[in-house]
Amino acid sequence: MKESLSKKETPMIIGAGVIIGIIAVALVYFGNPANMGFCIACFLRDTTGALGFHSAAAVQYIRPEIVGLVLGSCILALATKEFKPRGGSAPVTRFVIGMFVMIGCLMFLGCPFRMILRLAGGDWNAIFGLIGFIVGILAGVFFLKKGYTLKRSYKMQPVEGVIFPVVEIGILVLLIAAPAFIHFTEADGGPGAKHAAIAISLIAGLVVGALAQRTRLCMVGGIRDVVLFGEWKLLLGFVAILVSVLIGNMILGYFHPGFAGQAIAHTDGLWNALGMALAGFGCVLLGGCPLRQLVLAGEGNTDSAITVFGLMAGAAVAHNFGLASSGEGPTANGKAAVIIGFVVLFVIAAVNSARKAES
Repeated sequence: MKESLSKKETPMIIGAGVIIGIIAVALVYFGNPANMGFCIACFLRDTTGALGFHSAAAVQYIRPEIVGLVLGSCILALATKEFKPRGGSAPVTRFVIGMFVMIGCLMFLGCPFRMILRLAGGDWNAIFGLIGFIVGILAGVFFLKKGYTLKRSYKMQPVEGVIFPVVEIGILVLLIAAPAFIHFTEADGGPGAKHAAIAISLIAGLVVGALAQRTRLCMVGGIRDVVLFGEWKLLLGFVAILVSVLIGNMILGYFHPGFAGQAIAHTDGLWNALGMALAGFGCVLLGGCPLRQLVLAGEGNTDSAITVFGLMAGAAVAHNFGLASSGEGPTANGKAAVIIGFVVLFVIAAVNSARKAES
């Protein structure tokens, strides 16, 4: 029965990957930055700036794709009776890990999703990111084998589960109303000024959120499952995204292979690798990548909602304290923060593995 289910799931996951890849290319066509049709880290960073939590004028815009992801997941979860509010599993620890995952992503300048999009656009700097990402996941798997756990979550009242989706609706209202206290990057002022129309972005997010909820897409989970169980189906979804985006980029003339001159990227291979290693390590400790955290938050998981707030706090810290990289490369502060992040995550992983062993 399990094998039969797996055979049915794999084509669905691959099909979802193809659709998501097409959507990512289409969003660039309609105005999103190059190689950034969809980037969870970048879009959370932009939204954080628009809400005034950081003052980097080049990256301030409420991204409807994030709202759509959460609502798409929430709507489908409600329709399929998979909306199950849960939480209480080490929320402060998850918040801190989320912060360092974002710091790692902003060292690399992208989340695991954007790493795939950068590869499909010919940005070979992302190869170093992928290598680091895999190494980080392997570090996380090492601790999983040692018994790492953040303990169980608990069933919560429905109102707890709907708070985060309602917050996202409120953020969408702020985007549409555009009151004076919301910050927007000025035209030609940076990546925040490049975006598709609100309706297009929102619909794209809704579709991707629903597909990701249905298929459990998670690149971290995909690589982890290959290492632990020899199970490839989740990873095949991201292979499908890579292939469909590559084909779309070639058709539209967006494929520009090389290292230098890539959109919103730098050429420091070591810190591209280390940034994504930190992100990969943290995501294993969290149980999913940033995309997966948003989808789970849409399903009512308050631990994932806390993690998303941690990601946003990480974006604010990164830009307020000069940790985020730019096209010129990483900063000294950013390098120090990534090293600190590894120390913090190794301590968290070791302590929570030791507790499992004691019990």
